[in-house]
Amino acid sequence: MRILIVEDELRLAEALTQILRKNHYSVDAVHDGRSGLDHALCGIYDLIILDIMLPEMDGIMVLKNIRKEEIPTPVILLTAKGKISDKVTGLDSGADDYLAKPFSTEELLARIRSATRRKGELYQDHSLTFGDIELNTANLKLSKNDKDLKLTLKESELLELLILRNKAVTSKEMVIEKLWGFDSEAEYNNVEVYISFLRKKLAFLNSSVVIATIRGIGYMLEVKSRSV
Repeated sequence: MRILIVEDELRLAEALTQILRKNHYSVDAVHDGRSGLDHALCGIYDLIILDIMLPEMDGIMVLKNIRKEEIPTPVILLTAKGKISDKVTGLDSGADDYLAKPFSTEELLARIRSATRRKGELYQDHSLTFGDIELNTANLKLSKNDKDLKLTLKESELLELLILRNKAVTSKEMVIEKLWGFDSEAEYNNVEVYISFLRKKLAFLNSSVVIATIRGIGYMLEVKSRSV
């Protein structure tokens, strides 16, 4: 799962980044409203943590522009303001939740889980299924029946993306944007390496799920039929 932090307090942004990465989230952080909006509009994030008091463009305006462009990404507003009127304004502008500073790590993580769960049933209990496999995005475990193995964070994110695409073709460009960010230096070879890793692990589990290559387009998950 990829999270965008838009927070102008550099020490807080760095602390949040480290906390979330330790909890198996991929994180990008920017420090002003315009950069936050540019990143949010690319559509690669699963959650946005957005401060209200930001330079260049305040968080409420960022949020309104995100919703105006019909970006459905859950947004948690993060602010030092605690007045009811600020909370109401944020929620009316399209925020999914509101967290006033200071806050505990446990509360933030709980709010993140709650906001992403509301995206749909696929996020419930951190469990995703496809064919005969189950992916737990919380502990990065891939299992088939009573056999399981641990994935790396990037492997889990890639398989999660393919499952959520639900048999739709996923381009290498989309994989790079989702896993590394739209301004990263990752190349097609990085995608091919992780696709190879996942294929080997699916084969190890003797799964009927395969990652098919659609030449010139990208990848998609398929369930291969077993010969009788």
